[in-house]
Amino acid sequence: MASEVFYTNLRTDPDHHLLYKLEKLVRKAGIGNIDFNDKFTAVKIHFGEIGNMAYLRPDYAAVIVKIIKELGGKPFLTDCNTLYTGWRSNAIDHQDTAVKHGYTPFSVGAQVIIADGLKGLDYVEIPIDGEYCKAPKIGSAIAEADIIVSINHVKGHEMTGFGGALKNLGMGCGSVAGKKEMHSASKPRIDKEPCRGCGLCVKNCASHAISIVDRKAVIDYDKCIGCGQCVATCQFNGAIADNDEQLDILNCKIAEYAKATLLGKPNFHVNLIIDVSPECDCWGYNDAPVVPNIGMLASFDPVALDCASADMVNKAPVIQSDNVLSNNIEHHKHDHGDHWHMIHPDTNWRSCVEHAEKIGLGSMDYILITV
Repeated sequence: MASEVFYTNLRTDPDHHLLYKLEKLVRKAGIGNIDFNDKFTAVKIHFGEIGNMAYLRPDYAAVIVKIIKELGGKPFLTDCNTLYTGWRSNAIDHQDTAVKHGYTPFSVGAQVIIADGLKGLDYVEIPIDGEYCKAPKIGSAIAEADIIVSINHVKGHEMTGFGGALKNLGMGCGSVAGKKEMHSASKPRIDKEPCRGCGLCVKNCASHAISIVDRKAVIDYDKCIGCGQCVATCQFNGAIADNDEQLDILNCKIAEYAKATLLGKPNFHVNLIIDVSPECDCWGYNDAPVVPNIGMLASFDPVALDCASADMVNKAPVIQSDNVLSNNIEHHKHDHGDHWHMIHPDTNWRSCVEHAEKIGLGSMDYILITV
């Protein structure tokens, strides 16, 4: 059965600014049908890494928080700590990053709570008896919340191909231990021909698993946790995903973690297709956007929401300037019509939504309703 996905474009006028349109969108999509009264509501969002400018502005979260409060809820902004080295790998730095990016009680109207605690060790195992994950390790504050609302920036991803609601709910709500479980099958490898031995992967490896030997990078798989940071940071395609099957398993695990996050809880989701960068907001930079800004979507079904968002990007014209997508199309001399695959040819984003539908998280079929 097709799920309803509500959409609004980004056109505005003096009486209808973008935040007004966002509020109208989520109300039309039915957020008011959830009983928020005195319910702890986790508003899952990505605060962005220091140096990245593609993360969502806090103004969007402020609209959602205001609505939840009006409906009687007790919202808090949340995310879990990261597996890799950066400014969000512990609760202190993570909260500092949120503040630097404007996520404060004064600007948004809600507190920031890092869901898996100071060092990422606070989690609840939620049994789902999944095909790949039997009991996902979800950050405690998210696991203890009564309601889940996600606000998601649509963008590419170096290992999953696509990042939207499922990625934010699955990988994003997994504790540090959960992220290790999800990444355990996705070990990268070094292609020595393009590798320049520059050492950037060594610098960015959180598990100290990479060294330079005879001017080439070498991975110690006894230490490698499969986080993919080397794949994302390599400028010469020297660090690559080992095979497509590993990345498909990663996507399936993300879907199962998303199922655990939402299990038995009312939930609602918003995707913003703006500043569509080729890689995740986890990195301390953001590359040039690959398609024009498209709009905002909302739904109770995260699978349908992601499918609609991915389809809209695939139908959008490619920005004809120096960006990853246009360069890859020029290099391969063709476009399959799947922008996400062309951005990261080793990935298969569909494996996540297909598995999510299989395990009952939602439907890939959707009806798009314009607001």
